[in-house]
Amino acid sequence: MASPPADNSNLIGSSNPRAVQRKRHDRIVLVVTYALILLAVWTPLPWQRVISLVALVWVMLVTWLSIDDSREMGLRGPGFHRSLWVAGAALLIAAAAVLVATRVQTLHAPATPVLFVQRYWAYTIWSFLQEFLLLNFFLLRLVRLLPSRNAAVLVATGLFTIAHLPNPVLTVLTLFWGWASCRLFLHYRSLYTLAMAHAILGISIAITIPGPVHHNMRVGLGYFTYNPNKFTHRSQMDHTVSTQEWVMAEAPTR
Repeated sequence: MASPPADNSNLIGSSNPRAVQRKRHDRIVLVVTYALILLAVWTPLPWQRVISLVALVWVMLVTWLSIDDSREMGLRGPGFHRSLWVAGAALLIAAAAVLVATRVQTLHAPATPVLFVQRYWAYTIWSFLQEFLLLNFFLLRLVRLLPSRNAAVLVATGLFTIAHLPNPVLTVLTLFWGWASCRLFLHYRSLYTLAMAHAILGISIAITIPGPVHHNMRVGLGYFTYNPNKFTHRSQMDHTVSTQEWVMAEAPTR
């Protein structure tokens, strides 16, 4: 079994100027990225869109200038095939949730495969971006900054969970998933399977739990401004929610 790439960033011999500079850079990236996320989550429209765009440009710029190895980032390597069981396990959990929701009559999945794709293709992309932020922007940098991997996992999980406040459903679920995702990433170094699992689990929540319970998976200010009448009327009309509504309901953390 291939082992994860060696983490050479913890040659944090503080006398090493390059290591000191890398730590300073990591701290700046962590603070700015998380600040932009929280600002976008808690800022009303239309400013939320502006800040979300700024956050996206910032993430793209930092990624472009990053010196992280693509294997370390989980973008290539043998970890994908070895971790496919994670996506399979997510499918089993989702299937169980659908069965329970069918029994208690809370299932509200799109009526056709076409509607399903129309409603959730953007969320699938958003799942990848969330995992990219959690694992590459936060976890890898925290591994370099903190004395142990366990500490890095706990802090990354905490940041991920806090970003989902005040939604009680997502806050609890992301606490467990954030920890599991970080641990699995450090073991397998595969971003893709974790993004797949994230999308599967997120969509299963959306179609098995009534929207008024989790406020259509909104977080931050959007959780308080959620209008159930708007979405109920819309679903009665055409059984779908626009891509923009779903993205803005969750951007930029879920």
